[in-house]
Amino acid sequence: MAKTSTTTQGLRAAIERSGYYPALVAEAVEAAVGGEPIRSYLVHQETTFDQNEVRRHVTVLVLTGNRFIVSHTDEQAADSTSPTPYATTSTESVKLDRISSVVVSRVVANPEQYTPGTPPREVVLTIGWGAVSRIDLEPAACGDPNCDADHGYTGSSTADDLSLRVSEAGDGPETVRQALAFAQSISEATADVTR
Repeated sequence: MAKTSTTTQGLRAAIERSGYYPALVAEAVEAAVGGEPIRSYLVHQETTFDQNEVRRHVTVLVLTGNRFIVSHTDEQAADSTSPTPYATTSTESVKLDRISSVVVSRVVANPEQYTPGTPPREVVLTIGWGAVSRIDLEPAACGDPNCDADHGYTGSSTADDLSLRVSEAGDGPETVRQALAFAQSISEATADVTR
């Protein structure tokens, strides 16, 4: 995407199209971006079902020349802390040189018939910058089925600060294309930083 005010207007229009508290979301995103030109963006509105409640939330990803900005807004029903429904909006700004990984997982139907350029039916974008790490541990074992010795633990540490899934069925083919375009933009931007 071009580095012009047209991109800023496009972001604002995408936030408004999501229909999810657009004034609140736009204000939070615009405050985080400040005066920096926007290189790329992705707006993802998602509806989830939690027991008897329908919950919506929106995630906005913005790439500037120096930073990756994540904004997330959730709505909450009235509860013991608030007699009325409310929304929570948070933004995080990450310098591009802090991003340690960009993972793009693509799901394609009938891979034996795949034609280059055909959009996948699902994309999962995972971006890590070290703010959140997950450690999965399990008891270690040896190859002897009769061994009852304590072999300690084995596991893995995973940095997955953000994981965003879009699908053709749930979000539409245009959102899948936008997710791929954003993934390419942030991959290129982080490659430029490490040079």
